[in-house]
Amino acid sequence: MPRIRTAAVPLLVAAALVGVTGCAATDGPVPTSTPETVPVPATPAQWADERVSELTIEQKAASLLMLHAPGTDPAPLRALVDEGVSGLILMGDNVPGTPAELAALTKAVQADPEAPVLMGIDEEGGEVQRLPWDGTAGAEALRAAPADAAEDAFAARAATLADVGVDVNFGIVADVTADPSSFISGRVLGADPEAAADRVAAAVAGERGAVLSTLKHFPGHGAAPGDSHDSVPTAPLTVEQWRAGPAIPFEAGIDAGAELVMTGHLAYPAIDAAPASLSPEWHRILREELGFDGVVVTDDMLMLQANGLPEYADPGENAVRAIAAGSDLLLYVLPADPSEFGISVSGLVDSIVAAVHSGRLDEARLDDAVERVLELRRSLANESDHRIGE
Repeated sequence: MPRIRTAAVPLLVAAALVGVTGCAATDGPVPTSTPETVPVPATPAQWADERVSELTIEQKAASLLMLHAPGTDPAPLRALVDEGVSGLILMGDNVPGTPAELAALTKAVQADPEAPVLMGIDEEGGEVQRLPWDGTAGAEALRAAPADAAEDAFAARAATLADVGVDVNFGIVADVTADPSSFISGRVLGADPEAAADRVAAAVAGERGAVLSTLKHFPGHGAAPGDSHDSVPTAPLTVEQWRAGPAIPFEAGIDAGAELVMTGHLAYPAIDAAPASLSPEWHRILREELGFDGVVVTDDMLMLQANGLPEYADPGENAVRAIAAGSDLLLYVLPADPSEFGISVSGLVDSIVAAVHSGRLDEARLDDAVERVLELRRSLANESDHRIGE
């Protein structure tokens, strides 16, 4: 987390004391002066609270979106930023041929030095990675190696991402399964909860200070057979069985300091029939039982529409349900023409605003989500200032 520079205050106090001592040794009256007041930098939370008070409901709604636009031209991505979104997710189609070109792209889309837009990417290594020049070990190798190897791999990966202006890695798979036929099997860091937990915590430690870490796919895809890209997989576990198994790697990653948790579009009917991404109960468990106080981001919201179930056909309804449940940031991997899914920034914003006006979505819940996201963005600006000052 960012560190606040406070060294200037002790120096001013010391200077004042030296001045008084020197004057006391001279003849005549001691001149009086009022030392210049040095403003204390606002914490990210204080800054975010003030910024939220200045936003319209429409601006608040837009700030809960993290979107994708295909291609290596920064203009479509910058257009989304200009519409007020808080984040961009880069996919393989956004990655040019060299790190220098990608660094230029991520720099070109930034608009607010006080709160940089979040630049996210799925860089797990192995089966899922976007940067062709990332040669560090993926899950298959790390499962068979000591936990320290995971810390080293994710530290190297995080440095590679930071060098090109990416600051959020959706890269730490906290799911666990020993089933080789599972959709997620090749991407897990451990086949049992304890092994996965050790490597998840190590991965978070490796990324610390370079990028913001994300744990996925809460509450655990390994126990839910099927692919959430085109269905809502179901896990046949009770909450006690979940606590004794899939919960363990997530708890380890949270305790290690992960800044984000990604919810999955998967269900545990014994806990809640709704997908976790739309479930108030799963968000309660994440906050109250696991103690997570960072940003909750959904998996790609288009996946809900892709499953063909009528209850998830309306993108505006999905967005409102996700925020009402406790999500802070809604992820959309959009095609060049989002209208083919009935999606636009203005349309999503209108749905969220209408829900606030109708009383269906509590504005306090909206403000809480906005503050969490803005605090995260502000922390990036403060950390950048600190590095410049070193």
